Amino acid sequence: QVQLTESGGGSVQPGGSLRLSCAASGYRSSTFGFGWFRQAPGKEREWVGTIYTRDDSTYYAGSVRGRFTLSLDNAKNTVYLQMNSLKPEDTAMYYCAAGTMVTDRAAPYEYHYWGQGTQVTVSS
Repeated sequence: QVQLTESGGGSVQPGGSLRLSCAASGYRSSTFGFGWFRQAPGKEREWVGTIYTRDDSTYYAGSVRGRFTLSLDNAKNTVYLQMNSLKPEDTAMYYCAAGTMVTDRAAPYEYHYWGQGTQVTVSS
């Protein structure tokens, strides 16, 4: 059973930075896709980005490209989401998700495992 645990959320002023972590346990496949999603109150869950364990390739939503960076530490089984130049519209609950053979990376149903979420608030 794969378990995902997010951490690193908090409150920050516009223009600031945060790094979210997603510690994963229980997975053995080398073809996992780890995705980050976010959901603001009253809005649908939104895909943020995905990183693949097979080659560390990364993909981002247009709203965060150039500001957010995904990385994978295989030794620690941890995925990081570095968030820079944060904006108030980035405020949301952020979820880490994982799945095997993820093809439609922006689709939540592609990910079989989910963390509990970590809150990010960007406000002055």
